[in-house]
Amino acid sequence: MSSLFFSYSHVDETLRNELQKHLTMLERSGTIQSWHDRCIKAGDELDPAISTELENADVILLLVSPDFLASRYCYELEMTRAMERHQEGSARVIPVILRPCDWTDAPFGKLLAAPKDGKAITLWPDRDSALLDVTRQIKDALPKTPSQPKSQSRPTSEAFVIPTPASPVQGMVRSSNLSVRQNFTQADKDRFLEESFDYISLYFKNTLQELQDRYEDIETRHKAIDATCFFSEIYRNGDSVAKAYIHHGGASLFGGGIVYGTSPNRNTINESLNVEVGEQSLGLKPMGMAMAFHTEARKGALTQQGAAEYFWSILIAPLQR
Repeated sequence: MSSLFFSYSHVDETLRNELQKHLTMLERSGTIQSWHDRCIKAGDELDPAISTELENADVILLLVSPDFLASRYCYELEMTRAMERHQEGSARVIPVILRPCDWTDAPFGKLLAAPKDGKAITLWPDRDSALLDVTRQIKDALPKTPSQPKSQSRPTSEAFVIPTPASPVQGMVRSSNLSVRQNFTQADKDRFLEESFDYISLYFKNTLQELQDRYEDIETRHKAIDATCFFSEIYRNGDSVAKAYIHHGGASLFGGGIVYGTSPNRNTINESLNVEVGEQSLGLKPMGMAMAFHTEARKGALTQQGAAEYFWSILIAPLQR
């Protein structure tokens, strides 16, 4: 059995919970045993407990995000010691990129990161696909001959030896099923919707600019109409070939979500995204009116990046037919 140590910022606890859920089958099969600071019992000293587990881990997962890099404890203490053990060959360090950040110049920047190509988990259209990729990479990286638990001292009299199954230290035996449903308030959902709208607007702006730079016969336009609506249009050889009005809130029939339409009339709709509450996070669920443009949208709630790409696939479709 290989021991896994999670080094992470508490800001990213939701993502850590999701990753641990994907690792459940490896734990059930006895392949791994994972540990993080939430496993510390009340009354235990924090630093010694963390240090002991860090020193005993076969695999150390660095859950990288802006908050991880900004955390003195995560970066200067846990990461530094993890890299020392990696260089010694006594442990394997795997950077797991949770959220976009400037991590490539960090000491672990030379290591192959997960998910694939070091693309942050939150940027994948489908978060489960990203976490599955991370899980598979962790599985492939596990040591073939993991370290064994240190042998316990035996009693001097064999008469008092009670046979026990081979297992890790008994005090550490526990379930890996530790995730609990997160409670999201209406304020959380409203904030997520506004942040998602802003993300989609920026995504469109940058993608339209790249499209225009790449093709000589293409011109684009992106304009914020107000705080809750933006307009995007694509021209080819001077003719308008695609346009979208994207808005949220207001007096629309679909005011609870983010709406894609081709008319400034807010009651005109081609597709809509509504906030969906998951066990650990919030997502955006398509109504399903334009599923043909994006197969990932059929799988369930989308991340902000997935939602932006879904709407973009609708806009770009006329130029791809």
